Amino acid sequence: PLTSSPEYRPKPASTPAEIDWRAELLGVLALMPSDGFERLCQHLLREAGFTKVEVTGRSGDGGIDGAGVLRVNLLSFRVFFQCKRWKGSVGPGVVRDFRGAMVGRADKGLILTTGVFTAEARREATRDGAPLIDLVDGEALCDLLKLHVIGVQVRNVEEVLVDPAAVVAFSLPAYG
Repeated sequence: PLTSSPEYRPKPASTPAEIDWRAELLGVLALMPSDGFERLCQHLLREAGFTKVEVTGRSGDGGIDGAGVLRVNLLSFRVFFQCKRWKGSVGPGVVRDFRGAMVGRADKGLILTTGVFTAEARREATRDGAPLIDLVDGEALCDLLKLHVIGVQVRNVEEVLVDPAAVVAFSLPAYG
């Protein structure tokens, strides 16, 4: 599944190589046209288990870029999603506006961005008394694209180290 909490948070990048591939991927995403980014998110959601994922692409939709159905065990949820191809921060107004557009029309909401969510936006997404909105920031988006092998390749390199002392130890009489 894509996420089980209001905000998908991968483990933080710890090595320069991890940071570099994310920065490179975010750079590529920044160059995409908006509708291309929406289609990429559509593909990601399909790979993550959503069905009937459609990009609406309509103006005046209140920020709803698409919809899909997520089935979890015996339950199905209609999910509206919004795609924000931004370099900067996504604030609470975006979350409020999106929630207003989806209330009564969908069971869940999901905002995916190449940027970051402000602390206020994260609080707004989980505000008491309001439908929860799941948030996927740029780093988490990169990790999801990697997980589902969309636009990235992962190469596992095997490193073999010879331990001469361990090899020589077998020639000692105690092993005979």
